Amino acid sequence: MTDSGENHYIAELHIDEDSLPVASIEMQHERRVAIFDLLEENEFRPLDSERGPYVLRLSLKDGRRLAFETTRTNGSPRGTYTTSLVPFRRVIKDYFMICESYHNAIRTATSAQIEAIDMGRRGLHNEGSRLLTDSLRNQVEMDFNTSRRLFTLICALHRRTVQ
Repeated sequence: MTDSGENHYIAELHIDEDSLPVASIEMQHERRVAIFDLLEENEFRPLDSERGPYVLRLSLKDGRRLAFETTRTNGSPRGTYTTSLVPFRRVIKDYFMICESYHNAIRTATSAQIEAIDMGRRGLHNEGSRLLTDSLRNQVEMDFNTSRRLFTLICALHRRTVQ
């Protein structure tokens, strides 16, 4: 993490339980891993904040907007940053479809076929990450890996059924 003394990183992350769909064991594991990875290393800087670190609470508002409620670890509020999920719908839908294909392919496909599907999955994940960075660019700066991990959590919030 790049840090110039202002501690611009997420120290804690919470997901609004009311926003969570019923989750399978795999989905719960995916969320835990994404949160763990995010907290291990991230760069997150609200543009109107001089210093962190931050506590982030993710929630869905009206099922169409993602809210990043942000405070400093000392409790001082830093704002709520929101973005519409509408632009993410296609990427998330395609991402879920290719993840399903990947899991099905593991049982029957050749390693070359699995690798090709995984490359497509990573490409869609990168596209979603760039979309997130772009949608928050006037509110928050973050590095690409932070954006990727947050996109994983957006997918976890978006999924509405147990698989």
